[in-house]
Amino acid sequence: MASVSKKFTTKEIITILSKFTPCDVSDSLVQHGISNGGYIPNLQIRSPATVSEQNKTSVGPAYTVLYAPKSDPRPAIKESYIDNIPENSILVIGLPPSCQTTNAPYVTVNNALYGGLMSTRAQYRNAHGSVILGRIRDLDEHNDLGYPVWSYGVGSTAPGPVVKVVGINVPLDITVAGIDSNENLKVNPGDIMIADKNGVVRLPVSGHEGKEGQLDFESVIDYIPKRVDADTKVSEDIKLGKPAAEAQKFWRSKI
Repeated sequence: MASVSKKFTTKEIITILSKFTPCDVSDSLVQHGISNGGYIPNLQIRSPATVSEQNKTSVGPAYTVLYAPKSDPRPAIKESYIDNIPENSILVIGLPPSCQTTNAPYVTVNNALYGGLMSTRAQYRNAHGSVILGRIRDLDEHNDLGYPVWSYGVGSTAPGPVVKVVGINVPLDITVAGIDSNENLKVNPGDIMIADKNGVVRLPVSGHEGKEGQLDFESVIDYIPKRVDADTKVSEDIKLGKPAAEAQKFWRSKI
């Protein structure tokens, strides 16, 4: 697996970020000028469904798959994406912007894009989770496997009758509602995905524009444990009666 950093190998990044939550990563991204904190809204954890088992963070480089309606002029890819999912990756499946909405259920495709057999194969190939920007089915199968899955919604029907795979390891565009207007997010192959019960965050790696394209990846990683340590001290001070604003200003100024 190719490294995304000069300082850290990909496996080292996975090991480091697995100790933290998506919230911790978002705090660092905000500090580095990414106002949305890398958060991909509206995704819900479907497996594990038991709260007591939702205590791990899944981390890995994005392995992306693009579905499109059968009427799309692009040819269907015959290659089986799930049989080639890389070890340690997180599968991210999406639809083109024409099949997305900014209100629930966030997609116009009511068929599920992903099911239990896919998780079975992904787990065998040592993938770290699946993020589906659409519907999934077979909830019990994912949970019986203990394999982590996030999605917009659930369904019962397989994807075959209405959609086809038109891209593997291609950029995925995501349209979401914003404060003033719709926002466009992008997941590129190899972006680092961080997910748990709080939701899904993407750490941009390459091929992005604007502030995301200028992101100092190593600085983002280095800041995370320092911020967590500072906020732990803030929490301790608040519990002793110190005003929150005062404690935050004091400890965060030392990062």
